[in-house]
Amino acid sequence: MKTAPKPAFNQYAIFQTGGKQYQAIPGKTVAIEKIEGNAGDKLSFSEVVFKKSSDNKFEFGQPYLKNSAVKASIVKQAKGQKVIIFKFQRRKKRRTKTGHRQPMTVVRIESI
Repeated sequence: MKTAPKPAFNQYAIFQTGGKQYQAIPGKTVAIEKIEGNAGDKLSFSEVVFKKSSDNKFEFGQPYLKNSAVKASIVKQAKGQKVIIFKFQRRKKRRTKTGHRQPMTVVRIESI
């Protein structure tokens, strides 16, 4: 049985937005915390934590890299999967069921 070769990422970065970190690969789409904007708008993320430029060139930020930014464009505004919140107290006839869908923004990474 043949296995597919692992993709070689010659260039990627780790950036931070909304309190979370995401991997940026040129051409890849990423769902991040909601950012105001419409489809087609251009974004720039300057909080770059890590960057790999070539096979043996790595840059680490302390805490962020200077003069580095990840350029992206908004693909769409969407909602995440539904999360069910169920609270229950036994012997008290207390049951509460609610749901929540977190808003998110899907962005396409243009360049690093």
